[in-house]
Amino acid sequence: MNTWNRQPLPRLLVALSIGFVGSMALAPLSLTWAAPPHATPAACPHCGVVQEVHQERRKGEGGLAGVAGGAVIGGLLGNQIGGGTGKTLATIGGAIGGAYVGKEVEKNVTARTVWVTTVRMRDGTLRRYETADPPPWQPGQTVRLDGPHLRPY
Repeated sequence: MNTWNRQPLPRLLVALSIGFVGSMALAPLSLTWAAPPHATPAACPHCGVVQEVHQERRKGEGGLAGVAGGAVIGGLLGNQIGGGTGKTLATIGGAIGGAYVGKEVEKNVTARTVWVTTVRMRDGTLRRYETADPPPWQPGQTVRLDGPHLRPY
């Protein structure tokens, strides 16, 4: 006699186990931290939840000093090569190359580090805000938009 057919409990447990294991296999595993979806107060239309805070490096501006200094040094180095028309072309090429290198060097010298805060606003949009100093908030905290600045809520 087959007792399997008369007892619905074992069949139910097997079906539930298969369904649970199958759903676990299909569900993606997320290892990133996410802020609670409803952490912003309903009374604050300009509030949001901090999603991420990190540093980024920004290149500075390349100005006339870098271009002029690089052109002079490049021209002097180019003048040391060749003779006659070749010397003139080397001087011009050295000045052009030196101007470019001087501008890039100046950009790296004047580079700065900024703090970037990503905020999920109440309407669901993501906004990024940059500050020169480390912000006082952490991911998961509620902040409010006060003009162009973020403030802890």
